[in-house]
Amino acid sequence: MTSETITAESAGTWHLGDLPVRRVGFGAMRLTGSAAFHLGDPSDRERSLAVLRRAVELGVNHIDTAAFYFSSLRSANELINSALAPYADDLVIATKVGPYRDWSGEWGTSARPEDLRGHVEENLRQLGRDHLDVVYLRRMRQDSIVDHFGALAELRAAGLVRHLALSDVEPRHLAEAQAIAPVVSVQNRYGLGFHDPATDALLAQCRAQGIAFVPFYAIAGEAGPRGAGTAHEEVRAVARAHGASPAQVRIAWTLHQGPNVLAIPGTGNPDHLAENVAAGALRLTDEELARLDGARTG
Repeated sequence: MTSETITAESAGTWHLGDLPVRRVGFGAMRLTGSAAFHLGDPSDRERSLAVLRRAVELGVNHIDTAAFYFSSLRSANELINSALAPYADDLVIATKVGPYRDWSGEWGTSARPEDLRGHVEENLRQLGRDHLDVVYLRRMRQDSIVDHFGALAELRAAGLVRHLALSDVEPRHLAEAQAIAPVVSVQNRYGLGFHDPATDALLAQCRAQGIAFVPFYAIAGEAGPRGAGTAHEEVRAVARAHGASPAQVRIAWTLHQGPNVLAIPGTGNPDHLAENVAAGALRLTDEELARLDGARTG
């Protein structure tokens, strides 16, 4: 099969609460331009809409977004709404609250607990939804998340949010949140190009509890919001052995970290989209995984 014929079903399925999602999803951050936020050139609108529609055609039913994903001309949420509404019943849209950017694109003061309802409602408005499937509380350096997560739990009780999740947290924050309401997913920076032992411990905690773990910047590595970084020689060697790209190997390695690990690679390029989805069918050997693990920890 070619990349164009492999669908997201090849990666298998996991549940975000009661919502089944395919393990290869789509991250909306790169829909708006050549790099995230205001760092690159704005995207072509029609191309971005086409990428979203093609993602769904390829079986993707998990999209990760945020109201603060916008460039000078494009909003990820608006693109999702325009391309995909009315939404398919099985499409799960996850968004994040906490960080804030003003109309000029500058980062503002992160949300206080009482601000989070406004953040949720802005996502609802932009997406054209009456509730949000999954909302991540993105921790912004606060030592405790009790007050912020408690505010989101109230919105969940009110029916504005179906499931709650956490982003950029430590194991102790997961315990804090679980004392308030169920957590269906954790989203931290993680991947072959970025190694943090504390996040490894958090992944193990999520695996043990059956909580989804959704890495961000899994392809970009150290480059972060600016895009994919330089691939390590071990990554390139494994890619050559499979006739795959280094990005596909990074996605496949991510998925091999456990059945609860989901990938949300983002792109504004239709060809890259097909390659990213096809990475869900790439099976790495134990020897290859050991080589890649050594490159990550070495």
